Amino acid sequence: MIKKIIAVFVLIGLVIGGSQLVINNNVRANEVLEVGATPLPHAELLEQVRPVLLEQGIELEIVEFTDYVAPNLALDDGSIDLNFFQHEPYLNQFSSDHGLDLVSVGAIHVEPIGLYSNNYNDIDDLSEGALIGIPNDPSNEGRALILLHNEGLIELEDPEDLNATPLDIVDNPLNLEFRELEAALLPRSLDDLDGAVINTNYALEADLNPLEDSLIIEGDESPYSNVLVVRAEDEEDDDRIQALLEVLQSEEIREFILEEYEGSVVPVF
Repeated sequence: MIKKIIAVFVLIGLVIGGSQLVINNNVRANEVLEVGATPLPHAELLEQVRPVLLEQGIELEIVEFTDYVAPNLALDDGSIDLNFFQHEPYLNQFSSDHGLDLVSVGAIHVEPIGLYSNNYNDIDDLSEGALIGIPNDPSNEGRALILLHNEGLIELEDPEDLNATPLDIVDNPLNLEFRELEAALLPRSLDDLDGAVINTNYALEADLNPLEDSLIIEGDESPYSNVLVVRAEDEEDDDRIQALLEVLQSEEIREFILEEYEGSVVPVF
């Protein structure tokens, strides 16, 4: 009889213990949120929200990338839960080109793109035939050319075409020449160029001050908001993602962006 009672308690213990193990495993799996991000300002902003999320039981794991291709491929194959590095026009173009089902869940900030030079201190001094580096990915290349169009340096056939290339230039008074390079390489290539249109995140990584060092820069009306991106299937089913979005769009983060970047990065919420 005693042996039977012991056996029953052992069985109950195994059932309860087994159930507890499953529950704990689920908690562990759910509390870690892996986010792919470029170092500045994206990973820096994520570091600011990490303690707040931890109080909610969510451990934020930041996976840093240095290019604009790998973060979307990693998100698509499930290596990370979401990413934070790109603006929506780039997301849409990349997803279309690669057949990915990725969506934005919210906009955080704008990083005005600018023209930088080691050879010139004023845009009016730009010489004829100057060699200008521009990003080679479709939406950022178009964005760079639109910046030059708006400054009157070139004229585009359609100044609203986000995928414009140098082939769409219909007037080029200074006969500017263009070299298409990976966006991350542009700051390091400034010595070999007369100027380069550089995304703010890469400018910041190169210790360039967008407001002080750029010859020209986008205005606050830029439509290129950087967004938090997830797989479409996870858009409404993962409470961790909504929690991250709410903290990133909080007044505390807004104040941090304004104070830390002083206009080089602009909150859009």
